[in-house]
Amino acid sequence: MIRVFIVYYSGFGHTKLQAEAVQRGAASVEGVETFLLTTDQATERLDELDGADAIIFGTPTYMGNISAEMKKFIEVGAKKWFTQAWKDKIAGSFTNSSSFSGDKFNTLMGLVVNAMQHGMIYVGTGMFPAANLPKSMKNVNGPGPDAHNRVGSFIGPMAASFQVDSKQAPPVGDLETAELYGARVAGITLRYARGKL
Repeated sequence: MIRVFIVYYSGFGHTKLQAEAVQRGAASVEGVETFLLTTDQATERLDELDGADAIIFGTPTYMGNISAEMKKFIEVGAKKWFTQAWKDKIAGSFTNSSSFSGDKFNTLMGLVVNAMQHGMIYVGTGMFPAANLPKSMKNVNGPGPDAHNRVGSFIGPMAASFQVDSKQAPPVGDLETAELYGARVAGITLRYARGKL
């Protein structure tokens, strides 16, 4: 079985919903076992990540950057750099903020750099903006909440929850984007692992 770990921090519950969607997507791929860990749990079980085939990192974007809790986990995980324990594992990331932009690009780039420092192999969304509703791209209002990849991110899923309670946000399109991403990362991990056998 391929082992995919999703490590996330969620301050208000929005990013947790995104993480759960990523896990659903990854678990939908036959031959894949998933593990959903908060940054605190992942810190306590850090050595378990050495047995991962893929690690997907998720964090809210706070003030245009990685949350302090995810940054703390990244710094604890730096000890794995010395032994190259995560080298050649598949990596991915996702984020959520309270606006369409919120400078989420900066957050994802920070997570990409972390993966590259570890020598991991990073997977993007592989998805066009408004992939399921392409006609919405020809509208001045742009894609709505049902659109996949409505913010047009190729690095990793970006959800926009605005200042809406996590019972109502992120919207369905953003969560489906996260689910599709989880399936993509898991599928690529499975193909990569089979190629190494």
